[in-house]
Amino acid sequence: MRLTSFTDYSLRVLIFAAGHPDDRVTVQETATFFRISPGHAKKVVLTLTHAGFLNSMKGRKGGFRLALSPEEINLGDVILATEPDFGLFECFLPANTCRISRPCGLPNIANDALAAFLEVFRKYTLADVLISPQYFALAPVSATQPSRGPVLPRPTTAARVRRGR
Repeated sequence: MRLTSFTDYSLRVLIFAAGHPDDRVTVQETATFFRISPGHAKKVVLTLTHAGFLNSMKGRKGGFRLALSPEEINLGDVILATEPDFGLFECFLPANTCRISRPCGLPNIANDALAAFLEVFRKYTLADVLISPQYFALAPVSATQPSRGPVLPRPTTAARVRRGR
């Protein structure tokens, strides 16, 4: 399963805002810190504001901050508010043209997998992933960071044999 960049950026924006609890954060500061376009950051902030996760203020002294405490922001709820369709297979999308979608069993399995995926995120809140505010004041690091995942189980024996392993 893969989340969109929009959801990834949404979670980062919330972490960034939580790392500045006494300040309003601007879209430009956020975009600069995460090296994303200000336009994309603005869309993320607008979506999170409409969903009730952020309070935003316009104007010269504007910016945004968390609308709720980090303990009240459920990560599963953020994902549900920011993912557009969870289109794991074509048959999950409105313009489905798959000729085997009616008898196919994959959608049932995918729905179970998606429910399990979201259930894991629903166990956690923003408070569980907070970063020390001092981290945000550090000098910029190189563009490439070490990969932190995924950690996947090895395929079953049958799958390894078919793949020639």
